[in-house]
Amino acid sequence: MNYSISEENYIKAIYHLQGESGTVTTNALAEKLSTKAASVTDMMKKLSAKKLLNYKPYYGFTLSTEGKKVALFIIRRHRLWEFFLSQKLGFDWEEVHQLAEELEHVSNKVLIDRLDEFLGFPPFDPHGDPIPDSKGRIASRNNLPLSLLPKNKPGIVCQVTNQSAEMLELLKHKSIGIGTKLEVRKHFPFDQSLELKIKKQIVTISEQLAKNIFVTYDENAN
Repeated sequence: MNYSISEENYIKAIYHLQGESGTVTTNALAEKLSTKAASVTDMMKKLSAKKLLNYKPYYGFTLSTEGKKVALFIIRRHRLWEFFLSQKLGFDWEEVHQLAEELEHVSNKVLIDRLDEFLGFPPFDPHGDPIPDSKGRIASRNNLPLSLLPKNKPGIVCQVTNQSAEMLELLKHKSIGIGTKLEVRKHFPFDQSLELKIKKQIVTISEQLAKNIFVTYDENAN
């Protein structure tokens, strides 16, 4: 079944919100999509009629099994296009999200599967988010927020959760990207900021920034 751009935007937003809170309220969805609660209510009726939602009065709603499948296919398209734009066309990581927002609505499955094959079946997009495979499966990975990385343990940046252009611009200014190797040298109790060692450079970042950076590390590393 084909869905309108508006329907797909709602489905994707619900998927992300329910991942954070379990269930989604009308007000939370309206805020995320910058729309009115009445508009959300109308769309929920449409998606419910298409059996994409589970709804409990006064409690909230979640995607049905079919709704999750649709959401994962939209996310798969979005993240593959981000990877393509970054790796093949040379766009910076702060540029690819908005472009992929438009391209993700190209829903031909054969095209997307060919794109995946052409790119070498990448498991993660340029921001480190997992790319669902053709069956909706998502690769798992052991990672933790940079704010929890033990001091003097080498970590490798593997994901950035806040992908606003402003955030990514700041990371670029700090020489932090996917694959960057770093160590936490000091925690500052006053504001929970961190002093990092990146190659031979010492960089200080805020607690807010650190919470949006995820790393992998070897517990046995010296």
